Amino acid sequence: MLDPRVTPMRPDLAARYLEGKVEAPRFVDGVVMQVVDPLVSIHAAPSRQAEQWTQALLGERVTIYDRDDNGWAWGQLGGDGYVGWLPDSALGPLAAAPTHRVSALRTFAFAQPSIKLPPVATLPMGALLTIDRVQTDFAVTTDRLFIPARHVGARDDVERDFVAIAERFLGTPYLWGGKSSLGIDCSGLVQIALNASGVGCPRDSDMQRDGLGASVSLSDVRRGDLLFWKGHVAIARDATTMVHANAHHMATAIEPIRDAIARIKAAGSELLAIKRL
Repeated sequence: MLDPRVTPMRPDLAARYLEGKVEAPRFVDGVVMQVVDPLVSIHAAPSRQAEQWTQALLGERVTIYDRDDNGWAWGQLGGDGYVGWLPDSALGPLAAAPTHRVSALRTFAFAQPSIKLPPVATLPMGALLTIDRVQTDFAVTTDRLFIPARHVGARDDVERDFVAIAERFLGTPYLWGGKSSLGIDCSGLVQIALNASGVGCPRDSDMQRDGLGASVSLSDVRRGDLLFWKGHVAIARDATTMVHANAHHMATAIEPIRDAIARIKAAGSELLAIKRL
C-alpha cells in the first residue's frame, strides 16, 4: 500500500509517474521548482491554519502538481518525498545547482559585506546555497547575499558525529513539523542531524523506525542508537542518556534513558524498538 505522506495522489489527480500504479481521474506532469524562502511550512491543506506536516528549507527542490486560486501550491519535496501544500510565493524557478549549505545552527544573510547591517534573512542549518565566491569573511551567493563564511560548508562536506549535531539544538522550542533551531520536532531533529552527516533519512518517526538501521537491545545501547516509541524518536548519547525534541519539555532536552522509558510508559506508550545505523 502506498504511503499518502510520500505519494502525490489525491481523489482528483495524481502525479504522472504513478500512472498504472494508482487510480485517478487525471494524471499530471509536475513542474520542478525550488524553495526561495529561508524556511516554509508544508501544510495538510491550502491554509495557514491547517496542520503543519513538515518544513522545507531554502534551495530545496519541489515538484508542483497543482495550484489553487488563492496562492497555494501542492507538490512533493525533493529531499524526503513529503507531499503537501505550501505558499506559491515561497517558490521560484530552478536556478544553478546549490554548491554549499548552512552548517551553523542558523546564520544571517546580509545585503552587503558587513555584520553591522540589519540582516535580510535568517537561514537555518541545512539551507542550500549557490556560492559564487568568498570575499574576505563572507560567502557571496549568486543573488548577492553575503553570509558569514564560517557558517557555510560545501554541500558534500559531512559532520562525523550526528549526535553532536543534535545536541546543538538543546533548548530549541518544540514545534510539531519543525525542522530548524526556531522550532523542531523529534523526527525533524533526527533527520536534520543525519542529513548533516551525509545520511539520508525519512521524515516521520515510524518511517525512520521501519527504514533505518538494525535492531539492538536496551542492554546494548550506545551513542547514536535511535530509540522509538509510537510517534516518537530519541537519540542515545551514551548507554544511559538520550537527546530528543519532545512535548513533555516543550524543547530539545537531554534525559536519562530509563527515566524517559518509565515516564513515557506511564503516559501509555511502550518502547517499540532501538535501531543502530
